[in-house]
Amino acid sequence: MLTLNQIRENTPEVLEKLKKKNFNGQEIITSILDTDKKRRNLQFELDSKQSELNDLSKKIGELFKTGKKDEAQVIKQKTIGLKEEIKLLGEEFDQTGNELRDLLIQVPNLPHHSVPPGKGSADNVVVKSGGEKPRLPEDAMPHWELGKKYEILDFDLGTKLTGAGFPLFKGKGAKLQRALIGFFLDENEKAGYTEFSPPLMVNEDSGFGTGQLPDKEGQMYHITMDNYYLIPTAEVPVTNIYRDVILDANDFPIRNTAYTPCFRREAGSYGKDVRGLNRVHQFDKVEIVQIQHPEKSYEALEEMVNHVEQLIIKLELPYRIVKLCGGDMSFTSALTYDFEVFAAAQNKWLEVSSVTNFESFQANRLKLRFRDDVTKKTQLAHTLNGSALALPRIVAALLENNQTEKGIMVPLVLRAYTGFDVIS
Repeated sequence: MLTLNQIRENTPEVLEKLKKKNFNGQEIITSILDTDKKRRNLQFELDSKQSELNDLSKKIGELFKTGKKDEAQVIKQKTIGLKEEIKLLGEEFDQTGNELRDLLIQVPNLPHHSVPPGKGSADNVVVKSGGEKPRLPEDAMPHWELGKKYEILDFDLGTKLTGAGFPLFKGKGAKLQRALIGFFLDENEKAGYTEFSPPLMVNEDSGFGTGQLPDKEGQMYHITMDNYYLIPTAEVPVTNIYRDVILDANDFPIRNTAYTPCFRREAGSYGKDVRGLNRVHQFDKVEIVQIQHPEKSYEALEEMVNHVEQLIIKLELPYRIVKLCGGDMSFTSALTYDFEVFAAAQNKWLEVSSVTNFESFQANRLKLRFRDDVTKKTQLAHTLNGSALALPRIVAALLENNQTEKGIMVPLVLRAYTGFDVIS
């Protein structure tokens, strides 16, 4: 959520930056400024009347002390009307505050100056690529056929148990999943991330804090009886650890990682482009989260991008790093890099990670602040997160790219985790 100071002090710049996200902010920014002005006027009026009430109360006390009870009673009657005015003004002030908040949460984060313009994924910019695309045998299969052939992945049974988009891994397929999770967590720990095992359901405050609510409410599974939400990513509970927290400047950097299953409704996703593991409703993911000093957050973003890149290199997958254009960025993002790996049998690039700097946007919703060492004043921290990594499309690419006549070869870095070299 943008701060009022951002909007008040830099209105033309805010409007111009929002255009890069293809968001016409003129009407809502005007409403925010008008509502803010109304609220500040109400605050001034409230303060004035409260000051008047305090003066009258003091005067009443003095009159009673000097025996002037009749004069005191006259003034006391006046305070009754004044208290009613203060009550009504207070209610209007609170209502205006709620209206202001409802307006503010509709405005997306401002994009970083380096974000390229564009309307959608076709306008994203490839900033780096690596690895070699494999040469597959003539009878190469996509991962959903390989899963059936080697009895490691069963979509039909998943549909029977739950529904479409809930795959069932078994045998060496299940062990490959576990191997990837262990590998990612170990690598994250080596890079200085502290592991957490968070709840898989969160409350509304947590969903609001990281920006999933109300923006993505329709994409989350809602437990209506308890009003909880199944998490779409570990980012939500892990970042919310710091909701309503004031840190010290020497607490930075905070680096956390977590493995969780993730749940997404993925409403509106149909067709050949979402076959198999390309888009599912439940999947495993290892997440990295950083809480950073504002002056260090873009340095931290580059560090996270480099870390994710090394994970993919160690898995020997061809990849590319894409900087998202304004029109393809999330509501909460200031700058996002997507990682895509090449799935050879499908001849398709698959997104496996997004690494994002939210700057102070999430922190403002979370009320996450830190105390400056010098000024001792509090200010908003910066938050970042990234997938390191999401498993479904990594598994899809590993299965497809490593298929041979002897079976599916396991990358060297995973063999200590799987206990086998080949799936056959």
